[in-house]
Amino acid sequence: MSLLAQQHIGQYPELVQTRLIELRSLIYNVAEELALGQVEESLKWGELSYQAKHGSPIRIDWKRKTPDSYYLFFSCNTKLVDTFGQLYADKLDFEGSRAIKLSLCSELSEHAIKHCIELGLRYKKLKHLPLLGC
Repeated sequence: MSLLAQQHIGQYPELVQTRLIELRSLIYNVAEELALGQVEESLKWGELSYQAKHGSPIRIDWKRKTPDSYYLFFSCNTKLVDTFGQLYADKLDFEGSRAIKLSLCSELSEHAIKHCIELGLRYKKLKHLPLLGC
């Protein structure tokens, strides 16, 4: 794990750290499985951000004001979260047009989350397609 990620994630409670590391690993695994090339990791708006060459930034974080949840954030200027809502309304919770809200106390719906990450990492190539090509 990068020093940036270690420092950022390390400030959170242990369970939050575990969940954020899991999301971070999923992002890198999906990018590798799809041969998307290098994923750029940075800090944007105080949140860890991940972006592939042809994707939209995906941010992950936990907020003290909602201590039982952690999040995958996407640009609200994209169709990503709206599309996720159409595909996975029965499996995922959403916060507006910018986030997937995950529960610290529930199992991760890995198939759905991996698919959402894939769409985010490939967004620039999919944005013109209905339902992002799904």
